[in-house]
Amino acid sequence: MSDKLFKPGQKAPRSGQYEITGPRGGRTGVERTVTRNEPLPPPEEKGQKYRLADPTKHRSKR
Repeated sequence: MSDKLFKPGQKAPRSGQYEITGPRGGRTGVERTVTRNEPLPPPEEKGQKYRLADPTKHRSKR
């Protein structure tokens, strides 16, 4: 899991599951699926941010 926090509305750097964190960085257990370069959705409460919890694993098609 990444420690970098992202603000709502910021474009997601990678596709995957983003966990909503509390205003002081605590875990909420709530996750959102976001595709790379799409904006992160508004959180449930003011001051919350996102942390990449589970990046999508891609397999090459051959």
